[in-house]
Amino acid sequence: MLFNYKALDNTGQEKTGAIEAVNVDVAITSLQRRGLVISSIKEDTGSNSLFDKKFTFFERVTGKDVVILSRQMSTLFEAQISALRIFRLLSAESENPLLAKKLAQIADDLQGGSQISAALAKHPALFNDFYVNMVRSGEESGKLDQSFLYLADYLDRTYEVTSKARNALIYPAFVVVTFISVMVLMLTVVIPKISAILLESGQDIPIYTKVVLGISNFFVEYGLGFLALLVVVGIILWRFFRTPEGKRTMSQIKLSFPYVSRLYRKLYLSRMADNMNTMLLSGIPMIRTLELTADVIDNTIYKDIFTDALSRVKAGSSVSDALSRNAEIPGIMIQMIKVGEETGELGNILKTLARFYTREVNNAVDTLVDLIEPLMIVLLGLGVGFLLSSVLIPIYNIASAT
Repeated sequence: MLFNYKALDNTGQEKTGAIEAVNVDVAITSLQRRGLVISSIKEDTGSNSLFDKKFTFFERVTGKDVVILSRQMSTLFEAQISALRIFRLLSAESENPLLAKKLAQIADDLQGGSQISAALAKHPALFNDFYVNMVRSGEESGKLDQSFLYLADYLDRTYEVTSKARNALIYPAFVVVTFISVMVLMLTVVIPKISAILLESGQDIPIYTKVVLGISNFFVEYGLGFLALLVVVGIILWRFFRTPEGKRTMSQIKLSFPYVSRLYRKLYLSRMADNMNTMLLSGIPMIRTLELTADVIDNTIYKDIFTDALSRVKAGSSVSDALSRNAEIPGIMIQMIKVGEETGELGNILKTLARFYTREVNNAVDTLVDLIEPLMIVLLGLGVGFLLSSVLIPIYNIASAT
């Protein structure tokens, strides 16, 4: 619930604002902890006007927002500013309403005596287990500024790789959608009018033209039903891929699809090495590092690999031996991890591996984009050429016969 209040601070100046709380008593207690003397407080009932309502459905916190937030917190902690003041400041300065609201709630929890990691853990949509454990490690070691710096660097690298892979598919997706839209428009509007001319001429129609006319008739007569079927199938698949079985199926598809599988493998290996390196540098034990890496890597197959490796490490096996039992982990990575364990430089070895696979991901994305563009031009040219020739050749034959 949101409460609007008027209060006086320690200097006697009047303050007005709003506070989120479960009820009015909690709101009053929170304001009094800030050193405010409340003169009035009442619940914000909102406006009944449609234009004054906030559509919070569209509010979201992006990965970029979390990267910038972590960088800001790292800088402020390094400047020896108190945690409560940091979150109050960031909440007031945030341009994202949802993020500002979450930061204000975290600040209220801190003012109530909660630890930073515990306050962050209440917002798993923004701060996952990996993030919370990194902060908890910083609290225990007294190096919160370094923990947030590690987090900022890690999230920055992850965001850069992920966004590059995602942005590389925007242009091909746009071209495909445009092509499909144009083809459907021609098949439902243009081709039916031309087909009437062809049928009235009484001339023999080539087989490829009959195929095009058949497709056109199908879209004209059953287009809406076909569209509804596609929507239903899409919803069913979307719900299926949110289930454990669906997630496993999607993970297998990503690792078995030609060429794309190599990109995903390198992406997962880069994320694995970078995550383990960041957590080990922050002083998190290897057992906990493997547990969190299994969740962060975002692939069911690799999660099973790390879950199996975790049980073997708990039984006394080394990390390299535990991972070597799985073909999805390259031999070169196993050997380098083994060298790191023997020399006590596992963190640096993982850092080197993370950089190597990040470069490999970037190169794979660039190569994929270079292959997609000419391939799409050829396929689109063939599609348009087939459609036009199927219509123009019979028309040309009719004109020649007359």
